[in-house]
Formats: sequence, structure tokens, C-alpha cells
Amino acid sequence: MAADRALALALASLLGAPLVLALAYAALAAADLPAWQALAGQRRFWTALGLSLWTGLASSLLSLGLAAWLLARSFPGRHWQRLVGWLGPMLALPHAAFGIGLVLLIAPGGWLMRLASPWATGMQQVPPWPTSQDPWGLGLIAALVAKEVPFLLWAAAAQLQRPDLAQRFTRELQVAHSLGYSHSRAWRCVLAPQLGPTLVGPALAVLAYGLTTVDLALVAGPLAPPTLAVLAWGWLLDADPRANAQGAAAAWVLALAVALAAALLWRLSRLARWRRLRSDGDRGAPGAARSAGGALALLAALYLAVLLALALASVAGVWQFPALLPQVFSTQAWTSVADSSATLGSTLALGLSSSLAALLWSVAWLETAPPRWDATLRKLVYLPLLLPPLLWVLGVHALALRLGLDARWSGLWLAHGLACVPYTLIALGPAYRGFDPRTEQVAATLGRSRAAFLLRVKWPLLRAALASALAVGFAVSVAQYLPTLFIGAGRFSSVSTEAITRASGGQRALASAYAALQCALPLLGFALAARVGRQRRFALSGRLREP
Repeated sequence: MAADRALALALASLLGAPLVLALAYAALAAADLPAWQALAGQRRFWTALGLSLWTGLASSLLSLGLAAWLLARSFPGRHWQRLVGWLGPMLALPHAAFGIGLVLLIAPGGWLMRLASPWATGMQQVPPWPTSQDPWGLGLIAALVAKEVPFLLWAAAAQLQRPDLAQRFTRELQVAHSLGYSHSRAWRCVLAPQLGPTLVGPALAVLAYGLTTVDLALVAGPLAPPTLAVLAWGWLLDADPRANAQGAAAAWVLALAVALAAALLWRLSRLARWRRLRSDGDRGAPGAARSAGGALALLAALYLAVLLALALASVAGVWQFPALLPQVFSTQAWTSVADSSATLGSTLALGLSSSLAALLWSVAWLETAPPRWDATLRKLVYLPLLLPPLLWVLGVHALALRLGLDARWSGLWLAHGLACVPYTLIALGPAYRGFDPRTEQVAATLGRSRAAFLLRVKWPLLRAALASALAVGFAVSVAQYLPTLFIGAGRFSSVSTEAITRASGGQRALASAYAALQCALPLLGFALAARVGRQRRFALSGRLREP
């Protein structure tokens, strides 16, 4: 026990020191009074702030509402199991790559308009409608909702997939039904109060990302004016130190906006919960399962359409409107991607090393940390998920400068590893904490050491959760845009930075090829994780074989 506490203390210091220092360096950026005065005098600042609040709050409310609706109408049942099976591939698609594909679908000259033109519009020229990168931020809101709903459902699945909780919740719903409650009211009054507190953290992460996203806003968001996060990012990349200080002040404004919006949503949720409990609302839900199945099919179809749009645009040469397919196909974009082997190599190296380090740290921490230590450190570990990415990257960059790791591979590895740890803990925590402790006691009575128990019993039984957590960390690393560009100082490129840079420059085919590769890498990781985590059984001959 003493050895466990010592190891847990070392692990907490190993992770906590960089986190605390990064946050401290980010806090120092708020002490520049002239930067705040210059920021307040910027006319673009107020417009950009209002646009960020609108897109962030609207997308968060829509995501929470749609996720709650899908949960209430699919669990328990076959639609829920089908949904859980789809969550992995949906989460594997990075935000930026999804945004590039969505723009290819909904742009004025995009695939959807080409599909509708012969029958509905009859147009022979690209219409002047701002359907993507519109000044109202509707395209950004649509992209955020489509990406954040699977994340919220995944956070709920982490609880609902535990056999003990799933069985208990199912029994409670059955009891509520026997008392005359409709399915929707049973969910509101029985399951929602129990499941809601566990989703507070993921919901705050969704809110923080919606208000402060840079990569997705660069691809699908409005450009004139941009959101405040994009405006601040431009100032941080400026060679003028005064502009850098102004960008840091704007990042702190975003942090304050996140805090105020979170407090407002929390208050509204408490009020809405009180009203729901007072209302009888005992209305049946005929066709609820069918409507949930239709919504799930629509969401899956959107993701498939995004992937098809990326694949088609990556091999498109001459493609005049309103032709449904390109007149000329070309592999030039993929040839360029293949020639940039250094980009793919750095992406794989960073993804594998940072996700593996995050998994090793998470396993060691969950194995040795006392519950009180775990609860305390998690508040610090999850803080980067709630901070604006600009502010977090600013602090990690300052830390890298102090350690002499700026523009070095080791600095990038540190930034990616710190980004992977929270998601790895979220993915691994429920399965690890839900492991039956009596199994270790049985192993001890048989004379097995703790190391033998871990290597031969516990970790093999948790191989699905371990592989899934590793795949989640790898996907998080592949999607990192701001740390790779800012801390790498432009000396290192990844498929994420290349995809966003090409998309911002209007290079459709090359951006689509990099975005498709950015999607393929996490999908491959999740596929391998599913293969590793498949259940195995003994045949009659005693040999292991796949079911």
C-alpha cells in the first residue's frame, strides 16, 4: 500500500507539474493592461465575440437536446446497441476533417446542390447562396452539432454499458412502466436525475469547444467577420508582440465567456428539471423507437456522405457545375500526399507515442491512486478540456519555451501527451473502476502474486477497454492542430495541419486527400482496437479460437 501511494504521488507530480505550470504561464498573459485596452477598442472584437457566443451556445443547446432525445428513445433496446456500435467510427472522424467534408456537401457548388439541381433548382451556374462559411455561423453550428452529439452519447454509453448499471436502470424503467409512467416520463423522472450528473463534465467540454474552436471554425465557420477564437489565433501568429498580447487577452475573454455560459446553462438546467418534475407529462410516445431509429440512420448517413464527399473530391480533376461526377479524375492529390512521407511519419510517431504514454500513465494511476487522490487530480486533469484551446496552447507553449522544448519533437510529444490523458482516463475509467475486486482476492488465495494477477487475469479481461482507450488517445493526437502548429513553430507538419492549411487556401483536392487520411488513421486505430478486444472462447479441443 505504501509503495502504491508513493507511485501514485510520483505519477501525480509527473502529470500535475506540467499542467500547473502551463496554467500559471497562461495566467501571466492576463496581466498586460495595454493589451486589454487595445482589445476593447477593436470594433471587430465585439462582433466576433457576439458571433462566438451565438454559435457556441446554439450548438451546445442543440447537441444536448438531441443527445438527450436519442438517449430517451433508444435505451434500452436494439436501437441503443446499434447506436453504441456506430459511436466509435463517428468519434474517429476529427472535427476538421468532418468540417471539410461537410463544406463539400453543403457549399453552393457542393454535392447536395449538384444532386438537387437537375430536379429542383435547374441551375446551370453555382448559386450565390452562402450555404457554407455563412455570416450567421449556421454551417459551423451544423458541424458542431453533428460532431458533439456522438461525443455526448459516448460519455453516456460509458455508464450505460456497465452491466451492473444497465441492468439496474432497465429494472427501474420497468418498475416505472408498471406504475403507469410513459417511457419518456420514466426517463425524465428516474434515469435523467441519475445519469445527468455524470454528463456535466462532457457537457461543459462541448460548451467550451463550441465557444472556442479554431480548426473547425477555420474550415466551416464564418470568415467576415470570423469568430473570436479565429481572430485571436491570427493575433497570436502575428510577428508583432503587441498583437500577441492582444490575442492572449482575447483568449482570456473566451475563458470568461465559457465560465459565464456554463453558469447560465447550469441555472437553466436546474430550472428545466424542476419544471419537468412538476409537470405530469404522462403522454405516450407512439413511434418513439421508430423516430429514434430514423434519427440514428440519418446521422449515420451524414457521416457516410461526408466520407464519400472527401473521397470523391480527393480524386476530382475538372468538375464543372452542375455535373454530379467529375469530368476528369486525377490522382495528383494522393501523389502529393504520398510524396510527403515526413508528414505521415510525424503524425504516426506523435500519435502512437503520446497515446501509449497516456495509456501507461492512466493504467498506473487507476491501479495505485487512492479514491480521494483520484477525485482530486481528475479536476486538474480535465481542466484542459474546459479551457479555451488557445489559452491552453499558450500556456503549454510558454512551458516549452522555459524548458527549451519549443520547436522540438519532445515539446510536441509533451503537448500531445497532455492532450491525450483526459480522454484516455474518460475512456478507461468506467471499465477499470467497475472491475470486480473479488477477482484479485480469489487470485491471492490461490497463491498468485499481484503482478501475475494483472498480467494473466485483469489486463487480459480489460483488453477491450485498454485497446479502446489507446485508440481514443491516438485519435485525439491525430486531430491536434493548434499545438502542432504553434509549439512546433512550423517545423513539423501533420495531416491535420496540412488538411486545414490546404482547405483555407482553396486547394479542394489536396485538402480532401489529407482530410480523408486524417479520417482513415483513427478509423484504422478503432478497427484494430475492436479486433484486439473481441471476445475469445475455448473450443472443445482446448485451443483458443475466434467465435
